[in-house]
Amino acid sequence: MVSTIVNHLLHFGGVYAYLIIGLLCFGETALFLGFVLPGETAVVLGGVLAQRHQVNLLLMLALVAVAAVSGDSVGYFIGYILRAKLQNRKFMQRRNVKKTILFINNKGAWAVFIGRFMAVFRTLVPGLAGVSEMRYRKFLLANVMGGLIWAIGYCVAGYLLGSSYEKVLNGAGIASYALIALFFVLLLVFLFWRRTRERKLLASLSDEDGTDRG
Repeated sequence: MVSTIVNHLLHFGGVYAYLIIGLLCFGETALFLGFVLPGETAVVLGGVLAQRHQVNLLLMLALVAVAAVSGDSVGYFIGYILRAKLQNRKFMQRRNVKKTILFINNKGAWAVFIGRFMAVFRTLVPGLAGVSEMRYRKFLLANVMGGLIWAIGYCVAGYLLGSSYEKVLNGAGIASYALIALFFVLLLVFLFWRRTRERKLLASLSDEDGTDRG
């Protein structure tokens, strides 16, 4: 399903590309679209489209950053407004939700910043930060910092990947293949590091949850 969406997105340009990628980044946390298509996938595609001159890179960067920050803010306020109704729902008793709340309570604003780069938490943290009644000023600062770094990092990565891909197609030679190989090695290292960190964090939260119960 994700590959089908990606293939369709690569054919868009201009206003339609900005609109679709912006909505995917905004909706990841505001509308929980992150469970369908991870936001970084859309951002990387935005960078690839910029390299292909289907969109403007700087405009795409600005759009993605604004969409990410505003989407998280909407998620926060939805959680804050509905916090009384959500407290006794079965949804709040799910394992990932309980771990996310514990993560927020332990890390505070850092949970918002760190959660932006972790697939396990990115979709849930904004809304649950609102449910936990974190001060919005604290939430917003961490949200803006995380959103900017996330948007620039993934969009530029997509731009570089698109550039390498085009060079290979044009037969630019060994340097292009080496650049692609380096990119994927770094990407794999990052994904492995992120996955390991997520597992350690989830394990530590489980231990703390068990300690609290005891």
